[in-house]
Amino acid sequence: MGTEFDFDLLAIGSGPAGHRAAIQAAKLHRRAGLIERHRIPGGVCVERGTIPSKTFREAVLSSVVTINHLLHYSKNRIGSRPTAEQLLSRVNSVMNREVEVIEDQLWRNDIELIHGEAAFVDDHTLLVQSEHGTRIVTAENILIAVGTVVAPPPAVEVDGEIIVTSDEIIGLKRLPKRMVVVGGGVIGIEYASMFSALEIDVTVIDKREHLLEFLDGEIVEELLHQMRNRNVTFRLGEAVQKLDIVDGLPRQAVVHLDSGKRIVSDMVLFSAGRIGATEKLNLKAAGLEADARGRITVNPEFRTSVPHIFAAGDVIGFPSLAATSAAQGRRVACYAFGKEASPISQHFPFGIYSIPEVSMIGANEHELTEKRIPYETGVARYKEIARGQILGDDSGFLKMLFHRETLELLGVHAIGTGATELIHIGQAVLELKGGLDYFLNRIFNYPTLSECYKVAALNASNKLSQ
Repeated sequence: MGTEFDFDLLAIGSGPAGHRAAIQAAKLHRRAGLIERHRIPGGVCVERGTIPSKTFREAVLSSVVTINHLLHYSKNRIGSRPTAEQLLSRVNSVMNREVEVIEDQLWRNDIELIHGEAAFVDDHTLLVQSEHGTRIVTAENILIAVGTVVAPPPAVEVDGEIIVTSDEIIGLKRLPKRMVVVGGGVIGIEYASMFSALEIDVTVIDKREHLLEFLDGEIVEELLHQMRNRNVTFRLGEAVQKLDIVDGLPRQAVVHLDSGKRIVSDMVLFSAGRIGATEKLNLKAAGLEADARGRITVNPEFRTSVPHIFAAGDVIGFPSLAATSAAQGRRVACYAFGKEASPISQHFPFGIYSIPEVSMIGANEHELTEKRIPYETGVARYKEIARGQILGDDSGFLKMLFHRETLELLGVHAIGTGATELIHIGQAVLELKGGLDYFLNRIFNYPTLSECYKVAALNASNKLSQ
């Protein structure tokens, strides 16, 4: 342990990777610190990303249930739609609570939180600038966990009212009647589905002909089908040529597509990806560089080309999930101080918090087909499950993929209520290399969505017996 340094481990960024690394270092009795350029700890995850967007989604779901309940007793639709203020009212309270939890963890583990913008002076030294002045700090090991920022929209200025990105959603003052979402990735689809659930006309524009190709094709079809049923229009294989703002009451945007189409909208959400927030780090001074998307390359121990400088979380790219970032951060601290750490499992769950929500773990049918792995599917539809009827969800389903010869579980895919929770049963069996017999011989609580596993296993068993 180098006593000549201020810290044994210093993380730049207090998101899931940074603050978990600092806590793990403290548990190993090392001096740990965090640098955070935003006003609160927790990074984008807490301030603008995961926590606000998922809280907003729950508010939308709650309001939809309330609206449907009121409409059941009244034909008058006037005033039934919630305001932006009502939907976003809980976001700040949830964010503040998360910040309190993080601050308490830092205090209990004696981790110093330094506010300011960090830049490398050399490979062990950082200059931190804030409104209160500048400070030089040194560390034996440094973790770059700065996350990502929204890729700026091309040739258009974000005003937070007509032109927005995901960062501005939590600050909306009003809800639009018509909305265009440019970019059909995970974030774009999540927000498109949320706003469409509020009976807002949404158009999704994407250059690709197929969206969310890493997901099971049947799951994507069902997701897009349900969104189309809520008046979402998909303009796939299309690109935005230019965008005009038309003054009036209210002001509107006119989106011009390369194909010649014009779409008039009250709001345009640009969701065309995120880039690593490395621009201001002065990486060159530490002997590092980022790629064109601001990402940093690391080895299996999350070490950069400078061995005592690590990088983890969204800044290193795929999978860019809060859960995997936290796991990476913990391992960074272990690797930095020579402690054994098991490698991160190749099987981790994906959750897409659209309406309906989607989750998956393991292989999908396309991957197994490409690899020529023989498999059979087992499907359980919520409408067959008592709990699905109770919840009023008759369109959700769970699909499992089994090896035709060994009967080992290869993948689980779900769409519908509770999909992101339901997936973890499959995760446990997949990790423990279980298979069809496990599900056939187990008893699941009744009535629960977990019964889907039993029904899907019986479906696969029937197919295999034929």
